Amino acid sequence: MSDATLDAREGLTTVSRSFGRQAWDRFRRHRLAMIALVLLALMTTAFVVGPWLSPYAFSDQDFSALNQGPSLAHPFGTDPIGRDLMVRTFIGGRYSLRIALLIAVLTTAIGTVIGALSGYFGGRLGAAIDQVINLFLIVPSLIILIVLAARYGSGPNAIAIVIALLSWPLIARIVRGSFLQFRDQEFVLAARAAGASTRRIMFRHILPNVFGPIVVNATLLIGIAIILESTLGFLGLGVRPPVPTLGNLIAESKGALQTKPSAALIPGGFIVTITLCANFIGDGLRDALDPTSRTS
Repeated sequence: MSDATLDAREGLTTVSRSFGRQAWDRFRRHRLAMIALVLLALMTTAFVVGPWLSPYAFSDQDFSALNQGPSLAHPFGTDPIGRDLMVRTFIGGRYSLRIALLIAVLTTAIGTVIGALSGYFGGRLGAAIDQVINLFLIVPSLIILIVLAARYGSGPNAIAIVIALLSWPLIARIVRGSFLQFRDQEFVLAARAAGASTRRIMFRHILPNVFGPIVVNATLLIGIAIILESTLGFLGLGVRPPVPTLGNLIAESKGALQTKPSAALIPGGFIVTITLCANFIGDGLRDALDPTSRTS
């Protein structure tokens, strides 16, 4: 290997690392994003570790403490049949966050592939895909989501797949626009002239240039997804009890809002906090990955 090749590779590595450091520095300067990242990490740790540290399982019943408010023995209180609400909230948060992350991953993957195909090839294929995207955007997705969830949704994975199948058009439209912008750029024409395959041009040359918007929108999708999952859970169409989620925990406590509001406010507070954290992290990533600020 020649010295020139080594120097070129070292130069590329230096530039890559330099951009990574710059992006991290910009993200760290976004105070709300950093606070949100720490808070989301703490909540995730509580969801994962908390039930292991509790003396109660999510289905254990304490018949001496039925439908009680917060106490030392039960910090979040108990439900009408004596189950500890702190453990159920943590496990519900674990399931809700798992569903939201799976929705974000599936939605991003589907939308990226479809948007890339539409934007790169254009023509009749692009027009057909664009019409499908528009169709999904104009239909009342919440109604369709409720119908599909009632028919197919019962487990966490099923709920995630149903929501993802209706949520991909927004990502697809963003990716499509970016591919339309880059497909006739000089570096793409050069790769095509050098004999690079279509797949390589799409996913090795163009896709890295739209990585920033994809990551930002995938992060924002987490907040949207957890609200959708919680809505289905509240309506009784999400994950079925006795498996708890934040949404069905609120549904279970809606009859006691006057006498014991904490049973609904605590899981509701987690939903709001996770959504806000996802939005703030997305804002921070948008600033950090903004191509116009790479030299800053």
